[in-house]
Amino acid sequence: MVDWDLAGRTARKLMSPGPETTREEAAGVVRELHEAAATAVGHVEALTGMRPAPGGPVPEVVVVDRPGWVDANTSGMAALLDPLVEALQQKQDRRPGPLATAIGSRATGAQAGLVLSYLASKVLGQYEVFGSGGRLLLVAPNVVATERKLGVDPTDFRLWVCLHEVTHQLQFTAVPWLQQHLEGQIADFVAATDLSPDVLRERLQEVVRGLADAVRGGEGESEGLMALVRDPRQRAVLDRVTAVMSLVEGHAEYVMDGVGPDVVPSVRTLRKRFAQRRKGQGPLDRLLRRLLGLEQKMKQYADGRQFVGGVVDSVGMEGFNRVWAGPENLPRIEELTEPQRWVERVHGRPAITA
Repeated sequence: MVDWDLAGRTARKLMSPGPETTREEAAGVVRELHEAAATAVGHVEALTGMRPAPGGPVPEVVVVDRPGWVDANTSGMAALLDPLVEALQQKQDRRPGPLATAIGSRATGAQAGLVLSYLASKVLGQYEVFGSGGRLLLVAPNVVATERKLGVDPTDFRLWVCLHEVTHQLQFTAVPWLQQHLEGQIADFVAATDLSPDVLRERLQEVVRGLADAVRGGEGESEGLMALVRDPRQRAVLDRVTAVMSLVEGHAEYVMDGVGPDVVPSVRTLRKRFAQRRKGQGPLDRLLRRLLGLEQKMKQYADGRQFVGGVVDSVGMEGFNRVWAGPENLPRIEELTEPQRWVERVHGRPAITA
């Protein structure tokens, strides 16, 4: 259904070039990012009280450029999505002919490439959960471009970014069932899908019409392509996935700030300036953020950070870590903004309130 090779070629052709650096500067950035990632491990483990599961794999840390990030993500998305698309086609008992498949896969491949070309200049790092067996990617040109734009201390910023990404690495290495849980939720989403091409086309047109407000600078919330999903069963799955992703993102946000100025001296300045960056700029940026659902992503950061902070304030980090005991302890979407409800459900007692 998706020509991933074409997606990669399209993204590499359309992506913007990275910042100018000398060969020596580039080598220094790569070296410092590796060092920062190694340093971050001890700080993250000390703050969270979490440790990788015994006998588990040791994730590789890879510093990549923008094309390298694109290659990694086309491989990862193919590994995750292709089997799900196949299952969806079998479920609906509809399979396009060879010509339609070739045309459709190239069209969707080009569209995917356009999305990747935009994201390739935005992503600072990511922990690859699907397709690679676990690998931490740090996108060197984006780190350099961002620290220059924000006017912040490069050493502090690189460690700060690594604290966030290493937290994700620890989440999935310390909680082995978490990846399988997410994969199961995605499979449930496919099982609940039953859209005809006509209905899908109609909903997509509604999404496009709604994006006009973003170009005009409107500030209203938009789900972007997520607005295509209206089936109550799918919405229920999306709520569960959103709650999990809000948890892991909010946990990483809590950690990267929680280490404090003893570890990252300019952490408060970094947070203030980075928060401004996340708001997006010009009409095109706002449009793409809405289309891709990145505004909802920012809400995940905020809600997740509120949840983690609220629970830790009430029951401490050890009490918070019960969230990793099993899927039944994961927060429900309504608990993200009311962490005391999670404390009452999991700990069986009211949360402490100020």
